[in-house]
Amino acid sequence: MLLSKQQILGMDDLPHEDIEVPEWGGTVRVRVMTGVERDAWETSIYQNKGDDVQVNQENFRASLVARCLSDESGAILFSTEEIKQLGTKSSIALDRIFTVARRLNAISKADKDELTKN
Repeated sequence: MLLSKQQILGMDDLPHEDIEVPEWGGTVRVRVMTGVERDAWETSIYQNKGDDVQVNQENFRASLVARCLSDESGAILFSTEEIKQLGTKSSIALDRIFTVARRLNAISKADKDELTKN
């Protein structure tokens, strides 16, 4: 069966995972980014330098985490302006969330290699 435009646009296709963050004393929700959010994240971390593509490592973990932490309704908690502030939090907590965000969003070394190759 072929899906209609209405079926596609009406689909809830942003799975999430709630994870415990002991450093913060509670649970956070990590969700899949939308296509627009993923493009914005990739644009912020991959920078062209002539024929070479380089990865901007500044606040790398916090930049992904900020785009994946959501409230119960799915709304993102942090704005891009708050990434630096989020980056001041525990590296252990950020890494725990980053690992889940990377898995949920299918971000692997192979993805990074493919992006920097093109």
